[in-house]
Amino acid sequence: MNLWLEWWTCVLALRGACSRTKTFMWMSVALMGMSMRGDHLGVTSFVRAAFLNPSRYKALLHLFHSDALRLDRLLALWTRLALRLFDPVMHEQYTVFVADGIKAPREGRKMPAVKSLHQESANNSKPAYIMGHSFQAVSLLVNGLAGQRFAVPLLSRIHEGVVFSNRDCRTLLDKLARMFLEIASIAERPCLLVADAYYTSRKVILPLLAAGHHLIARAKINAVAWTQAEQPEKRKRGKPRMYGEKITLRKRFDTGAFTSAPSPVYGEKDVTVEYLCIDLLWRPVGRLVRFVLVKHPTRGNIILLSTRLTMQPLEALRIYSLRFKIETAFRAAVNTLGAYFYHFWMKDMNPIRKGSGDQYLHRQSDDYRAAVRRKIKAYHAWAQLACITQGLLLHLAINHRSAVWGKFRGWLRTMRPDLAPSELVVSIALRQSLPEYLFAAENPSDIALFILENADIERLPDSSLAA
Repeated sequence: MNLWLEWWTCVLALRGACSRTKTFMWMSVALMGMSMRGDHLGVTSFVRAAFLNPSRYKALLHLFHSDALRLDRLLALWTRLALRLFDPVMHEQYTVFVADGIKAPREGRKMPAVKSLHQESANNSKPAYIMGHSFQAVSLLVNGLAGQRFAVPLLSRIHEGVVFSNRDCRTLLDKLARMFLEIASIAERPCLLVADAYYTSRKVILPLLAAGHHLIARAKINAVAWTQAEQPEKRKRGKPRMYGEKITLRKRFDTGAFTSAPSPVYGEKDVTVEYLCIDLLWRPVGRLVRFVLVKHPTRGNIILLSTRLTMQPLEALRIYSLRFKIETAFRAAVNTLGAYFYHFWMKDMNPIRKGSGDQYLHRQSDDYRAAVRRKIKAYHAWAQLACITQGLLLHLAINHRSAVWGKFRGWLRTMRPDLAPSELVVSIALRQSLPEYLFAAENPSDIALFILENADIERLPDSSLAA
């Protein structure tokens, strides 16, 4: 029962995102259902998980399309709550965030923004091309128990598939930078973004630097940079020369100027790496950046780029090694929460064909464009609630570990009660302790009363089991 009390205390902090009390209660029901459901079959799974009357299905469906749910306010409240609940990973005064993209398979012919997407993977079970939604996400890196690290999702948005104006020239990089700066402005603190080689671009770096933030990312193996040109003692006419000798970075791996040190990579012990740190001009941004060349005995060679020139090379490697935590969070979001398994179709939409690309809407009517925006808002509302749900599960796993293991009446082949449990264990513990919470005799919460008022009496668990 203590798990649900803590869960409800956190959810109450999000009340300001809803303009109506009933909207907030249905949002809480959706968060509750997503936290403990046993299947990923859309909104109907919330009805089953919370023992709701089937007639309440339409109310839940309407929640994701309702204007009473303000996603901008919800993001702000959730970001501030996450910064209070967790211990963020820090680099000096900078709070560390991580960004990446994920492709959600969708086969609906009447789902806006569904397009043909290419998947780069060495896994034979994944096709090279799929139809689906392309999301970009930003997560907060946090500290856990016994040196564990976690990525707490803050925001996930669809950034391609629909073009409302043919004058819109923004790329995925522009949209990711804007999304991250929105979170950074809410956090009101200097931030450090960690990303992969795709985001090593001037379209990401320059907006971050202009706002006082920094980027650590992997540079491509064929990256080149320049030394600073030597300035003559007597200045001549014209603009002084800026770029000096061209440096092909991968050729520097053949030099013997590397320094050996114990590996700071997350989870590695008794491993020695070699590194070389060099500050060079990178032409896409027109300023000095720090390149860290790393030789790893098993992972091969890697080039890291840091816009913070004072960052120590091993610190850059340590922070970048935490980037994979967002991949771990994606796996839990898909397999445990069903974070991208929504089923919202647009009845009046023009059907799309398999293998088609972006949907251009600049010649469509205003009503049609408004309907597409409404449906995409429903997708974003689902994804935002999924981010919050996963964050709440991580909060219970990290900060209330003993209570979770105490309510988990199950069996796992590898149980480690001394460590933070997975999102799956927390979800099962919440599911098993729900009857006790609903039938609590003392001070029942508003959400418990709301569930009982809208429940299917025949499907409610026996109240005697909660005793």
